[in-house]
Amino acid sequence: MSEVSSSQARHARMWVGLAEPIDRQLSPLGLAAMDVLAPREGETVLDIGCGTGQTVLQLAERVGPQGCVVGVDISSAMLDVARSHATGLPNASFIEVDATRLDLPSASVDAIYSRFGVMAFTDPPAAFANLRRMLVPGGRLAFVSWRALNENEIDHLPLRAAGLDNLVDPIPFSLEDPAHVTNLLTRTGFRDVAIRPLDEAVSAGDLEASLAVLTGVGALGRILRENPALRAAAEPKVRVALQARLDRGEIWLGAACWIVTARV
Repeated sequence: MSEVSSSQARHARMWVGLAEPIDRQLSPLGLAAMDVLAPREGETVLDIGCGTGQTVLQLAERVGPQGCVVGVDISSAMLDVARSHATGLPNASFIEVDATRLDLPSASVDAIYSRFGVMAFTDPPAAFANLRRMLVPGGRLAFVSWRALNENEIDHLPLRAAGLDNLVDPIPFSLEDPAHVTNLLTRTGFRDVAIRPLDEAVSAGDLEASLAVLTGVGALGRILRENPALRAAAEPKVRVALQARLDRGEIWLGAACWIVTARV
């Protein structure tokens, strides 16, 4: 069991309520990293920061009934949803714990995956060293993380529309520097670190779904959750900015990520 701050709990509640459009928005980015990881039938895979479980289901399909996927997250609320989605899947299980404290046996995992679940580690060296410990010799790591804020329209457009880009939490962009990522992984025992950019337009759906996601989670969503008095003024401005991007009933915004791979 992990200690979850009040801020993290608010984020989890919002995420659970918006899980479907969030998954629609993030799935193409996560699948790009999953394709690079290339899970094989029969493998054991860890999914770090699995949230409400979409990626666990995607991984479970790839490793097949002889494989095993373990979803790890610190939010019990998200894991409750994930477990409900995985009902009837004997090759999927879940652990509520911080990655630093995850205590699976050494050399017991074939691959480790994460879709935007590694940027918020409170102690990144300790977390990555612990994950590396659990990988078998030759085991693989692949994750997708955000590049810089100014490259990510998905965040900077609503922030600037709301006039709140001076209040951004830097944590989601903590792995924006590829040199830092390479150094971090190398120091914690990984080798063959490779980092490549991924640029893709993504959508949470129509105007209302996109407005709900962008003001509920992400960079602007965090500001509005922590400062609810700002919401009434911010939402109409974001709505106007999004309406200008409406294309055949959907809102499409640019996402800029890194796909990071390594092995032991």
